[in-house]
Amino acid sequence: MVQEQFKKEVLPLRNQLLSYARRLLGDIEEAEDIIQEVYMKLWYMRGELHSFNSIRALSVHITKNLCLNRIKLRRDRVRESLDGLAVLNEDPEPDIALEQKDHVGHIMRIIDGLPELQQTVLRMKHVEGFEVEEIAELTGSNPEAVRMNLSRARKKVKERFFKMQKL
Repeated sequence: MVQEQFKKEVLPLRNQLLSYARRLLGDIEEAEDIIQEVYMKLWYMRGELHSFNSIRALSVHITKNLCLNRIKLRRDRVRESLDGLAVLNEDPEPDIALEQKDHVGHIMRIIDGLPELQQTVLRMKHVEGFEVEEIAELTGSNPEAVRMNLSRARKKVKERFFKMQKL
């Protein structure tokens, strides 16, 4: 694919891809960064683009994957912050702050032990702040399945946490 053909077929997708990335990420600046990465990937793939049925579908797929990677990176940063953070508490008692930090660590380990889909939907809902419908779209599921997985994940975390507390 030559530069002119690339401009004609790929560049007009910008607004649609930007809107999609913005919806997934909730941040216009991050969405802009993602679209630049998408265009770079497509440019490097320009010699192979003719083998795809739809450049638009490929562009959306790349955008989705880059956004999910960005969300995962955010989640990992949040986890690192939670792990390294003496839980913010107005109570200056060090033993209480340490206990709260331990609770957060226990909960994170419990979440890490959940099935992959339950981990994903729980983090997307409670860490990233996505709505059920958005999670369903991102995971390729339906809203009812997301709600069921959220419910099961919350129940397991609660049960395991209280079981740990009794020991």
